[in-house]
Amino acid sequence: MPLDWTQVINRYGTGAVIPTAAGGRTFQIVSADEKCVRIRTPLWEDSLAREHLERAVELIEAGKLSRTTGPFVEEYRVLVAGKRPTSVAHILKDLGYLH
Repeated sequence: MPLDWTQVINRYGTGAVIPTAAGGRTFQIVSADEKCVRIRTPLWEDSLAREHLERAVELIEAGKLSRTTGPFVEEYRVLVAGKRPTSVAHILKDLGYLH
């Protein structure tokens, strides 16, 4: 099932604090819109492109990316984008695509 971007906007549009993929900490999402999800840590701010998140979910569903966070991060870096793969894992775990 493709990533429902309306769900992403509804869930993160006005910001959210979610657990990290490994647990024990939290991760801040600033906002989400039609183009990206904006994220923040105490040291930096960045955005994650919609196209990369959608591609990651396509590859998960096709069995080409792991549903386990550790392997997912490395595979995502190679197959989708090198930008913030751990941050993507936090979000996709929160959305139920990773475990």
